[in-house]
Amino acid sequence: MKLSIVIPVYNEQERITKTLSTVLNYMKRNFYNFNVIVVDDGSKDNTFKILQEFSNIYKEIVLLSNKQNLGKGAAVRNGVLNADADYIYFTDADLSTPIEEIKNFINVMNEENCDIVIGSRAVKKSKILVHQPVYRELMGKIFNKLVKLLLMKDFNDTQCGAKLFRGAVAKKVFSLSKINGFAFDVEVLYIAKLYGYRIKEIPIVWRHFGKSKVHPLFSSIEMFRDLFKIKFNNYKT
Repeated sequence: MKLSIVIPVYNEQERITKTLSTVLNYMKRNFYNFNVIVVDDGSKDNTFKILQEFSNIYKEIVLLSNKQNLGKGAAVRNGVLNADADYIYFTDADLSTPIEEIKNFINVMNEENCDIVIGSRAVKKSKILVHQPVYRELMGKIFNKLVKLLLMKDFNDTQCGAKLFRGAVAKKVFSLSKINGFAFDVEVLYIAKLYGYRIKEIPIVWRHFGKSKVHPLFSSIEMFRDLFKIKFNNYKT
């Protein structure tokens, strides 16, 4: 069984070397058939140059690039639609969810025969090692309440950046997705529910790192607006 890990990046020159080294070291020790698809979302620093160096050295690294900054959703979509694997997992560039958690995601998917497994910071047994600033936690709780009010009540945390899909399911869902910004997680879960895919929310280990790309005001406004786009988009084909 082949596994693809999709990592969206934007202006990550300070930590991408450590991230990719950590991912490669762990995956080589624990998995035989895998690749890491890194999608540069139009970075303006030296991120792409660093990624080129990695992809030239390690055959497991697949480098994709959006020529301009389109948003995290667009970057993840690009990676997923270019993956060719039985399992597709995406995670954040800061590894706020440790790469070691991937084994649990796969075990849950196989044991419970589900199509999608999502990490959650808001269910019992989750371990938050370093919390976000209070205002960001409050933003997250308000956003989740809006998701439940406007779209679906099924999930306690749609925005955790660690999710595992069966390959065919990921292809289907992301081929229909349209949101380029941070609300893309909500959209793909909403589409998956429309199509009857089985989704499991599981506790994770999680640690907040600084320098979030989510702007407290502008990103919040965009995400709120995107919830209405999701609600009124026609995803059935």
